[in-house]
Amino acid sequence: MPMTPPPRPVPPGAAGRRPVVVIGAGPVGLTCAIDLASRGIPVTVLDEDDTVATGSRAICWAKRTLEIWDRLGIGQRMVDKGVTWSAGRVFRGDRELYRFDLLPESGHRRPAFVNLQQYYVEEYLIDRARDFPELIDLRWNHAVTGLDQDGQGVSLTVATPEGERVVEAEWVLAADGARSPTRTRMGLPFPGQRFEERFLIADVRMSADFPAERLFWFAPTFHAGQSALLHRQPDDVFRIDFQLGPDADPELERTPERVMPRIRAIVGEETPVSLEWCSVYAFRCARLARFVHGRVVFVGDSAHVVSPFGARGGNGGIQDADNLCWKLALVLQGAAPESLIATYDEERGRAADENILNSSRTTTFMTPKTRAERHFRDGVLDLAAEAPFARLLLNAGRLSRPCSLAGLSLQTPDPSPPPDGLRPGDPCADAPVVDAAGRAGWLLDRLGGPFTLLVFADGVPDPGRLAGLAPGLAVVVVTAGAGAHGPPGVAVLHDAEGLAARRYGAAPGTAFLIRPDAHVAARFAGLEPARIADALARAGGRPDASVGRAA
Repeated sequence: MPMTPPPRPVPPGAAGRRPVVVIGAGPVGLTCAIDLASRGIPVTVLDEDDTVATGSRAICWAKRTLEIWDRLGIGQRMVDKGVTWSAGRVFRGDRELYRFDLLPESGHRRPAFVNLQQYYVEEYLIDRARDFPELIDLRWNHAVTGLDQDGQGVSLTVATPEGERVVEAEWVLAADGARSPTRTRMGLPFPGQRFEERFLIADVRMSADFPAERLFWFAPTFHAGQSALLHRQPDDVFRIDFQLGPDADPELERTPERVMPRIRAIVGEETPVSLEWCSVYAFRCARLARFVHGRVVFVGDSAHVVSPFGARGGNGGIQDADNLCWKLALVLQGAAPESLIATYDEERGRAADENILNSSRTTTFMTPKTRAERHFRDGVLDLAAEAPFARLLLNAGRLSRPCSLAGLSLQTPDPSPPPDGLRPGDPCADAPVVDAAGRAGWLLDRLGGPFTLLVFADGVPDPGRLAGLAPGLAVVVVTAGAGAHGPPGVAVLHDAEGLAARRYGAAPGTAFLIRPDAHVAARFAGLEPARIADALARAGGRPDASVGRAA
């Protein structure tokens, strides 16, 4: 879908340096722009095209990603249009081995996953970006052709419809995809492993009664000796993936004469079917050694790529944006040192390694190359129908889960962690709550903005103890009782079902320091102003952090 062209050309750099320029208007680049704008940071987004994605591409958006988009004001629209699901079924041949449920417990605002085509995601993010006309400048048909940087900023040469321009930026976020021209332009190695196995991916429109579940087949009768995967999408569109083998001819296999018989083998001859889009792909797992290069920061597929099995690519990219943007905003506002940006590399590097490891193991399980790998895979499949332990070993794509940041530099270690509940580095859990006016809501709506102290209590703590804990620290109190009002600046929430206390593993008196990306930075057994101040300084990357005393 073509985008509305910008009303004016990008002025030359002499007209003023931009705080942030984002290269690439895909889901990750747009999420970065909206996140920064929500924190008051002006952003220019440059994209060499003027259309949204062709074909569904990334479709499975995880609960954590939806919660990030909720904070940015776009999550509900994604859920309203998308197909929600949490259950999946695994088959061998025609036999169902087992079912699974990724979110069996109630009391969550968001489902485990939503299936939504990437072109809708991009369209909705563009609409949201237009809600920030003074802060987000979207520039279509603006291709970056050159890049130079020094210690103070980046100079971009940009080919625009009005001619070549130079754009100056304090920071550049490269969100220009798996084939990142920025990465190539900077001569950065992108080491990894290429997998020779080829897969056919097809979007088909049909009226069919397949459930809103993830269906995965090992060696189905309709596609002997290989594997297949099916997901329902909105608009009666279904995503079907077929394993083809390493010797498949990509040009031949994507022709309708080859694609339609494969689809008919699943849905039958009587079902009306139309082919919307298809592609044949092989993939690689790779990552940059570092994601931060001076004032250029790589996010999403430009920084790391994985297999599509497990929905780790798009979700990982959105979580990159979530991790980076609050840090960059603090640096630009002068509230944190530039060294805070290095923790993006540390934290999202761990996530990239975790995603690559899972993707590689999935591929080995699905496409065993050695006799030992095949014996292991077949043995697990033999046992999976009857033995629950074997299901833990079966790997048809370990689905995306947020990465824990435990033990990394911004988190304050917990000297006495609870056996259950959240620990420093974990993403925050959601739970239903009721405010002092009796309005039902969700805990995560109160977290993820400024640094926040989340306090669990029987009642509202003494205002004198809450005051002066740390300048600029928001305070949210979760109580077991209803109807309480807190002092000015303190939000008091009723944990009506007790789910918040249970999910956090919090007894009365427990407090958590919550980062702006809704990860736990520290846990405290009580309100200890000195330890809270130390943990806040550490989480903000400030050089005055008393790490030794806080630890």
